[in-house]
Amino acid sequence: MNPLVIDEAAAGARRAAATALSVNVNKVALLRNTRHLGIPSVTRAALLALQAGADGITVHPRPDERHIRAHDVRELAALLKDWPQAEFNIEGNPFHNLLPFVRELRPQQVTFVPDSEGQFTSDHGWDLPADAARLRPLIDECRALGVRVSLFMDPLPEAMPRARDAGADRVELYTEPYAAAHGTPQQAAQLERFAAAARAAQAAGLGVNAGHDLNRDNLTDFLRAVPGVLEVSIGHALIADALELGMSETVRDYLRCIRAAQQAAT
Repeated sequence: MNPLVIDEAAAGARRAAATALSVNVNKVALLRNTRHLGIPSVTRAALLALQAGADGITVHPRPDERHIRAHDVRELAALLKDWPQAEFNIEGNPFHNLLPFVRELRPQQVTFVPDSEGQFTSDHGWDLPADAARLRPLIDECRALGVRVSLFMDPLPEAMPRARDAGADRVELYTEPYAAAHGTPQQAAQLERFAAAARAAQAAGLGVNAGHDLNRDNLTDFLRAVPGVLEVSIGHALIADALELGMSETVRDYLRCIRAAQQAAT
């Protein structure tokens, strides 16, 4: 199939969705790395996601290469040259192995995440203003390369102007607390926390992304309550769903979740 051909339903979903869907393919690489056969293919998974209507691809290459490896990042960058309407988002700790990829490949977006080298998964945002002085020159460098910078942040309204002062273009709100509260009496309070943080970010001139533990069950509720989310980055749940539904149908289902939130707002 020609990689530039997207079925009409997927194209319609892309046009209708106000929030972009970026598919994180780390877990595809994690499965592949358990053998030496090169399957499943990370680039094939990304291609299927794009053909189904995903707006972008996210990777988080860690120093130990326990999932995404350096060659994956380069191969995905090459793939995305055939998809000029899609976005490549590389995330990670800028004090580890992230910046060489940015300098070489110049993705549309880089997301700075404050995880340690051996950390199981990202579990907190940057501490601002404590981290601002060391982040600022790296943010400035990325922006000089034409790369949009997003900072991974906890939903703290008071921290949003500090992220802007550090030079960021966007924040990615760390959504695990909301996901853990979804379906419980704490859900409404968590949604208000995130909505307040989003409003504070937008008032400071920042774009708002979101990610971590978002899934088909909780995504629509989140987007209905939190205003102006420009992009969600989803990996673990989406890849798990793809094992049951297939990558193409899974991406379409997440786009339906996004579209349902948009329709509720109109």
